Amino acid sequence: MSSPMSASNFLKALKAEGLTVVQVGDWRTHNRNHKGPWGPVHGVMLHHTVTKGTARTVEICRDGYAGLPGPLCHGVIAKDGRVHLVGYGRANHAGLGDDDVLRAVIAEKRLPTDNESNTDGNRHFYGFECENLGDGEDPWPAVQLEAIEKAAAAVCRYHGWDAPSVIGHREWQPGKVDPRGFSLTGMRNRIHDRLK
Repeated sequence: MSSPMSASNFLKALKAEGLTVVQVGDWRTHNRNHKGPWGPVHGVMLHHTVTKGTARTVEICRDGYAGLPGPLCHGVIAKDGRVHLVGYGRANHAGLGDDDVLRAVIAEKRLPTDNESNTDGNRHFYGFECENLGDGEDPWPAVQLEAIEKAAAAVCRYHGWDAPSVIGHREWQPGKVDPRGFSLTGMRNRIHDRLK
């Protein structure tokens, strides 16, 4: 069981992993904490945005949209590999997911198939939205994939977690497909290697 790191430690961890970080507005205090607790945290969740253009993507992830107020993640990983911090604390990114998946993440075991939505993921996961149309055709530049690896590894390193603590939204909530276009197993292998 881990308490979330402070916003300052989050920023330090990302920079220590070699990432270029862009701080957006009042990201340190922009959150949904009034809607429920944040923590204990158990892992990192990866998403794709279904958007094009970094400026618009960051704006949507910071502010949200009708029916889903922002922030929609903690960091937006752009096509150029920069990480834009848009919120810190509880964020609207994970939604309800499978308690069996959460138990596997905590134990760092093989993930079961997600088949129910009965557990609050916004409470338990750091979230990174990755700029991509999510159509399986929009490319994932090498610099962006490296930034995804580094961002997830930074959080894992701080908490003493390994790569099984990193999951995709599609592994958490039935019906979700994100992130589409790269192998989550392959990404976890990269994260594991980086942490060693």
